[in-house]
Amino acid sequence: MTSSARAAGLSTRFTELVGIEYPIVQTGMGWVSGPALTSATSNAGGLGILASATMTYDELEAAIAKTKSLTDKPFGVNIRADATDAPERIDLLIREGVRVASFALAPKQELIAKLKENGVVVIPSIGAAKHAVKVASWGADAVIVQGGEGGGHTGPVATTLLLPSVLDALAAKGIDMPVVAAGGFFDGRGLVAALSYGAEGVAMGTRFLLTSDSAVPDAVKQEYLQRGLGDTVVSVKVDGMPHRVLRTPLVEALESGSRAKALIAAARNANEFKQMTGMKWTTMLRDGRTMRKSGERSWQQVIMAGNTPMLLKAGLVEGDTRAGVLASGQVVGMIDDLPTCDQLVQSIMTQAHNRLKALGTLG
Repeated sequence: MTSSARAAGLSTRFTELVGIEYPIVQTGMGWVSGPALTSATSNAGGLGILASATMTYDELEAAIAKTKSLTDKPFGVNIRADATDAPERIDLLIREGVRVASFALAPKQELIAKLKENGVVVIPSIGAAKHAVKVASWGADAVIVQGGEGGGHTGPVATTLLLPSVLDALAAKGIDMPVVAAGGFFDGRGLVAALSYGAEGVAMGTRFLLTSDSAVPDAVKQEYLQRGLGDTVVSVKVDGMPHRVLRTPLVEALESGSRAKALIAAARNANEFKQMTGMKWTTMLRDGRTMRKSGERSWQQVIMAGNTPMLLKAGLVEGDTRAGVLASGQVVGMIDDLPTCDQLVQSIMTQAHNRLKALGTLG
């Protein structure tokens, strides 16, 4: 598609907040959202987000520098708010002029304040209306609302119900902040539907994973493309928390296996993750205690959390679909191509503008 045929921009409070052309966010997916995918999304007019949970501090520093060398557009970094080095990572974002800090768990109020004081936009992801109200009261600039259709860690409520419940809860408290919808989005029709609810953008993970700009091995992408709408499952056997993944032989084995074997495997994977990242056991235990306090996890769930990085790495980086786990949203059953990020964003926006034009004739 030539530059003269590019879709018109679509301005919302969210695009104005973060300084992008289109209200489309590429979520921070561990092992997937590296500099190439993040910069490609931002260059396409959306907001790319680096995933830092699977990176050491030094790796994150290098990834930010690489992303800045590939794009001069705004991008974000997703940070684990419960990580013991979260303050240092936040200082890095501020120092490097990163536009957006996103969080899967709500950061402490003092961290939000520090980011905002230094011009960084704070966008937590939430899965319940009460959490949106809480982070808004703490000073968050916007929220990403992920419904149960989404991949990775997810909740039980569908986006079509969760999104309006969040919007209503914020309105009831007199809170006026941009809301971005996630979970089940992959095209322009979904974007327009989200806008009609009152959202001001959409965030997508699986759809961006399945682009040619994604570093996921081609054989793994083909595994995704062969799947239908019923080929994902929400499992608690991966790491003790609800986790939407592709149905694979490994996942089926985890689902039918014993809890004791799962814990032994998780402890082994936690040790591998520790060695890979250079983390100390004392650091991992401190993180575990923080996870227990902030996320109300049991120690069993904390131990099993060590499963996630290594099982995802085996599948998404090493391409071993038999020994790895492949996080996926339900939209996988609606995707059959691997466009570039620019082609994807252009197709979404062209369809969105056409739908908005058609809806305008209904009045």
